[in-house]
Amino acid sequence: MDQIYLPKNRIGLVTGSFVLIKPLEQEIQQKSQTKKLHFYKIQSIEPLKLQVINEIIKIIDKKIKNDNIIFIGSFLEEGFNFNDVDILIITNQKYSIEPIKKELEEKQKIKIHLIQINNKTLLDGLSKDPLYPMMLSKCVAKKRFIFKIRKEIDYKILDLHLLKSKLLIDNFNTLDGNEKYYLTRNMIAIFLCLDKQKISQEIIDKEIKIIFNLKRIEEIKKNMLNKNSFLTKYKKIYNETQRKIFRGIKNDSKQKQID
Repeated sequence: MDQIYLPKNRIGLVTGSFVLIKPLEQEIQQKSQTKKLHFYKIQSIEPLKLQVINEIIKIIDKKIKNDNIIFIGSFLEEGFNFNDVDILIITNQKYSIEPIKKELEEKQKIKIHLIQINNKTLLDGLSKDPLYPMMLSKCVAKKRFIFKIRKEIDYKILDLHLLKSKLLIDNFNTLDGNEKYYLTRNMIAIFLCLDKQKISQEIIDKEIKIIFNLKRIEEIKKNMLNKNSFLTKYKKIYNETQRKIFRGIKNDSKQKQID
C-alpha cells in the first residue's frame, strides 16, 4: 500500500480528518486548459462538450501549427441535438486535414467537420460575406480574437449564396426542419447585409420570427409551418433580396466602366 506523508504542523487538518487525494499536476493542467478557452455569446456549455473541445484542441495542436482553433455551429447550442462538430482551423500553412479528421472521429466517436482557412481569407470573408460574421457571432475559441475590418458588399458573392436558398421554394415538401431553417437563415442574413445591418445568430433568429410571425424558431426546425403562409412571405423576401443584388451588380458594372 502506498503511503502519503503530511507534515505534523498543518493548518485545517486535525487528526481523523477525511481527505481526497488527487494528482495536483493533472488538476492544474485541466484548469489551465479550460481557462485558455474564450467564449463568444455563450452563457453556458455542458462539461462533456468542454471536455470534447479540449481534447480536440490537444490533438490538432500536435498536428497543425495554427493561429487559432474556433468551434462553431449547432454543437454549441444547448443540449446534444447536433449532427457534427464544426471547427475552423486558422493557419497560414497548408495541411492535409483528412487524416486528422479521421483520428478525431475515431477518438471522439463524433462526426467532425474541419475547415482550414488562412487569416487573409478569414478577414476578406468577414468584410464581404454575411455568413462569416454570423458564423463567428457565437463560438468557442482557443485564443481571444478581435478583427478590425471595413465592411464592403460583394454582390456576386451574395448572389451565389442566395441561390442556395431557392432550394426551399422548389423543395419545401422534401426538406426537413433543420434544412428549412438553414436556408431561411441564409436568406435573412443576406437580406440584413444588404441593409447594412449588424449580423449575428440572435439578430437573424429575431428577424425570422418577426417576418414569418413565429413565436419560436423551433417551429421551423420541427417542421410546424403553414406551407402556404410561409412560402408566400419567403418568396416575397427572396425576390426583394434578389432585386437588390441585381441592382448592386448592375451599379458596380457601371462604376467600373466609368473608372
